[in-house]
Parts: sequence; structure tokens; C-alpha cells
Amino acid sequence: MSAWFDRIKRFYDRNLWTLEQVRDGVRTNTITEAEYKEITGQDYDDGSAE
Repeated sequence: MSAWFDRIKRFYDRNLWTLEQVRDGVRTNTITEAEYKEITGQDYDDGSAE
């Protein structure tokens, strides 16, 4: 588990971070795609299809 996982999960759970901000965590290699899914309950999508 990455060092930032608990902090980002707490931010997301408290609605302090959006999906986009959590996605940025994957883009910057702060968290993994698996951690993204654990935090958000959704598969990681890099947003390129939007």
C-alpha cells in the first residue's frame, strides 16, 4: 500500500477530494490503479475517453 493511500481515502470519503483528484493520484504515481479502485469502488479510467 502506498504511503498516501490512507490520506487520499480519508479525503475522498469525507468528500474533500473528487474522482478527478483521486485519478490524478494514479497519474502522478502517488497511488496505484488497484488502490484507486479500493478508494472509489470503480475501475481506474485515465479519462482519455471523456
